[in-house]
Amino acid sequence: MVEKNREHRDVRKLCELLGISRSGFYAWRSRVASARQKHDEVLKQAILEMHQGFRRAYGARRVHQVLRQKGLPCSVRRVSRLMKEVGISASTKGLYVWNPGRHEFYTSAGNILAHEEAPSKEGRHWAGDFTYIKTGTGWLYHAVVVDLFSRRVVGWSFSRKRNSELTKSALRMALLRENPPRGCLFHSDQGIEYAAHDYRDVLSTVEMRRSMSRKGNPLDNAMVESFFHTLKAELVHQQHFDSDIEAVARIVEYIEFYNRDRLHSGIGYQNPHEHVLACA
Repeated sequence: MVEKNREHRDVRKLCELLGISRSGFYAWRSRVASARQKHDEVLKQAILEMHQGFRRAYGARRVHQVLRQKGLPCSVRRVSRLMKEVGISASTKGLYVWNPGRHEFYTSAGNILAHEEAPSKEGRHWAGDFTYIKTGTGWLYHAVVVDLFSRRVVGWSFSRKRNSELTKSALRMALLRENPPRGCLFHSDQGIEYAAHDYRDVLSTVEMRRSMSRKGNPLDNAMVESFFHTLKAELVHQQHFDSDIEAVARIVEYIEFYNRDRLHSGIGYQNPHEHVLACA
């Protein structure tokens, strides 16, 4: 009885503070949740269950696409509101700032890719590049080959040394896994790792065409740059690698996720595997 009286006093003080009636407060507390509120709770639970692992990097738009694919109707605005309510956001938020007009795309005589039509299937256009990964034992170089139709990473390699062997290893892996048709275009920048005679010899042997970005304009190779941006934002900047072995294991795991599970805005919010199947 004492506890009940104390509760009534607390409620009375709260209602006076907020300027509402006690009857209105009790009516609100006993009111059954609306269908919209119930659906909000379902969406919140789905968001919390999904927003883990690499998907912690997903913002409202990608979360919205996943929820829709799971048969949960919602809007991007609603997802954004619910993500704020449960206290989660994309892990990439704030890492990069987009400056419109800061970069331009250029063409040059060696940039054959810029004059080609968009590929209609895999194995028509590939692109390669490499980046740096910091580990507890020093810098590790990571090279990839990306299929420009599906956005799939088809080959990769790691090395302590920055040379043509690094980039050739990624290309050899891609060739062994995919066996592209004759005439497949390979695009890269003009770095010595790709311009070296032994690298060009590998491309010539498998009858691949060469295309190179204008010197000093890495954004000519935008899709590979996009992969590295995503890799670093969603994985590399989120943790410390104690060793090369740990870095390689985690990055290879991420590549598998990127190829088979991650949604890509450039291919209609599908993952590369789904995109290839849908266009078959």
